[in-house]
Amino acid sequence: MTELRILPVAGEAMLEQWRYVHNVIVPPAAMSAEDARERAGRYRLENAYLGEDLVGCSTVRPPAGEDAAATVIARVLPGFRGRGFGKALYENGMAHARAQGAETVETCVLAANEDGLRFAGRHGFVEVDRYTLDGEVEEWVDLRLSPVPGGPENDSFNLAGT
Repeated sequence: MTELRILPVAGEAMLEQWRYVHNVIVPPAAMSAEDARERAGRYRLENAYLGEDLVGCSTVRPPAGEDAAATVIARVLPGFRGRGFGKALYENGMAHARAQGAETVETCVLAANEDGLRFAGRHGFVEVDRYTLDGEVEEWVDLRLSPVPGGPENDSFNLAGT
């Protein structure tokens, strides 16, 4: 059985693979190679592979703002969904957010991506905003990880099992 590998994006070939997955999952926000290079300079980008097959990617934006909110985004290509790869990408991203000192975690999902919204909901995220960018028609959903019942107030993203 081939094991899933999650690797930090290093070099142009891996960056192009990350950009490919991003553009398949969120075509309204398709990025150029230059846009992806700019993101790689600011965020942690990773690719997930099953053997040699690219199955997904992730982005972790470092904590920012008064509430030290990090953003964790996991993307899985449609043909590989429902096999736990999203969860693995998500958990890996959460570990990086914690290591960077995040006090809470957010994510952003294209409203038309029902799989992504269901995944976020199953992992404790709640909708905090819906919006359309100026001049665009696609709706986006910002979500924030809800507090764990009975957990410490500042540990709002320490879900059981992650």
